[in-house]
Amino acid sequence: MNAPHSIPRGPVMADVAAYCLTEEEKQRLLDPSIGGVILFRRNFQNVGQLKALVQEIKALRTPELIIAVDHEGGRVQRFIEGFTRLPAMNTLGQIWNAEGEAAAKEKAEQVGWVLATELTACGIDLSFTPVLDLDWGTCPVIGNRSFHRNADTVTQLALALQKGLNRGGMKSCGKHFPGHGFVEGDSHLVQPEDMRSLAELEAADMIPFRALSSAGMAAVMPAHVVYPQIDGNPAGFSEKWLKQILRQDIGFKGVIFSDDLTMEGAGAAGGIKERANASFTAGCDIVLVCNRPDLVDELRDGFQIPVNPDLASRWQYMANTLGKEAAQAVMQTLDFQAAQAMTAQLATPKDTAGGVKVGEAF
Repeated sequence: MNAPHSIPRGPVMADVAAYCLTEEEKQRLLDPSIGGVILFRRNFQNVGQLKALVQEIKALRTPELIIAVDHEGGRVQRFIEGFTRLPAMNTLGQIWNAEGEAAAKEKAEQVGWVLATELTACGIDLSFTPVLDLDWGTCPVIGNRSFHRNADTVTQLALALQKGLNRGGMKSCGKHFPGHGFVEGDSHLVQPEDMRSLAELEAADMIPFRALSSAGMAAVMPAHVVYPQIDGNPAGFSEKWLKQILRQDIGFKGVIFSDDLTMEGAGAAGGIKERANASFTAGCDIVLVCNRPDLVDELRDGFQIPVNPDLASRWQYMANTLGKEAAQAVMQTLDFQAAQAMTAQLATPKDTAGGVKVGEAF
């Protein structure tokens, strides 16, 4: 193995095609514009292969590239075989309704601990979770991914899940700011609009984002949704939403991701360079470019890294704090195995039935 190249982490998160890296992918991931990699179901064959792929990516550079995955539970869980099947978060909201706050929060923390520790044992840094959207009953792409309809309940369950994630070496990534649960459209396919006022959003959907921000959440992913009463641009392309409301008013200090710039909801901004520039101008730290290595290469060509003095520390704050060996040791303990069994019992076929395939390219 060659010594890793010393390259600071750039503001682009890319992906890879399969179970191991091609020479072309290694060269792409050595580009200073890249700072992280998002994995998908197509990158997973089994636990051993996943560990090897992660190690291969991490060995390329120092500081190591940050590796993330959408692994929330329910119908959004990229790795299945050899992992505990995670419930849809709405299951925890139902426990809150049926068994009360204490039982639901305890289970939420255990689920977060299992989720994070199993990924950490493979060398992964971050899961894009939790979904902080409220379940208004109108948005099929959110649906049972949401903990609950009530903002305070969502907040308490998300804080408990975050506590569990932290135990497993992971921070949290709240999505989809300022709230995707009220609109009907799926922003993977269309450009939804939420006609509510800022006061209405503040009184409900934004409550969990504010609470998790002050409790150490590492990252936020904005919604590809337009809120015409606040700004004409989708939240992820809006300086008003990101710089003014999220950074100044809420005081969020972590990473602001763009949502995937290849999604239809992002198309209004133009080609990939225009979309990335619009994201950075609006206040995003890191742009996601998924399932289109050709677009990553187009973006890299002549890419100027935007001035962002906080980028290095924000990337580092997302890095895993437990490490593979420690996580593997935790997985041998009776406490952890009990948490796995409890988590698996909560997951049912209805979590995944009739679901929208969320942002997945097979």
